[in-house]
Amino acid sequence: MTLETTATSASYGTSASGSSFYAAMRILPHEQREAMFQIYSFCRQVDDIADSDGPREARLAALQQWRDDIDALYQGQPPARLRDYVASVRRFGLRREDFLAIVDGMEMDVPQDIRAPDLATLDLYCDRVASAVGRLSVRVFGLAEADGIQLAHHLGRALQLTNILRDIDEDAGIGRLYLPLEGLLHAGITSTDPARVIVDPALPKVCVPLVARARMHFEKADEIMRSNPRRVVRAPRIMSKYYRAILELLVARGFAVPRAPVRLNKMARIMILLRYAFI
Repeated sequence: MTLETTATSASYGTSASGSSFYAAMRILPHEQREAMFQIYSFCRQVDDIADSDGPREARLAALQQWRDDIDALYQGQPPARLRDYVASVRRFGLRREDFLAIVDGMEMDVPQDIRAPDLATLDLYCDRVASAVGRLSVRVFGLAEADGIQLAHHLGRALQLTNILRDIDEDAGIGRLYLPLEGLLHAGITSTDPARVIVDPALPKVCVPLVARARMHFEKADEIMRSNPRRVVRAPRIMSKYYRAILELLVARGFAVPRAPVRLNKMARIMILLRYAFI
């Protein structure tokens, strides 16, 4: 469940208050809302490190410090920036390995910019930067363990693949390319230079399988949510509907150049909220 993204395809927006994440989370009861905004804040901070233009060695060191701080939190010695997390970790059973997986995912962009990962690496990236966020989130929402893990798996990947398809040009602008190598080669694209790939006439052929994969994950996530009480899945359902709508707007626009930015308009967001926020 990804949170909202920045210019990269990791999942966290430039402003919580202006994001679909904020709209979905503000409907939660106080303790759940506080826990979700703590998760958001953590993700945002490590994402900002990965996306900064500082020296790569300094960014790696800063991410390692976050790992050390997470370890300290779970050893009962939280640093100042994580002191408020103690109650949420205990109340909702948030797991150390999910926080660490998010750091690992952000770090995948740091030693060198991701360019045309193979499908296995792309799936690992999606798991770390999106589904790991989901695994923390579903504990806050109160889903049963098995359904929660499966929802995090499918919805996280659906949101992240949508991000990747939406942000092709923006990512290329900072030297990154998340489209899978197998898809590029199948379309006859041999370059992994983001600037060249995004103007290649065969690019839509790369995107079509990713659209299908994202739709499959959305459908699996919907099946899980339909089998759970509506009050438990209100927030992830809103996120799902927002992002599924964005995916379909991308499909309607197409992936050939020129690609106009795609955004869900305010009325569409309001309609989703009205339909799914209230039981």
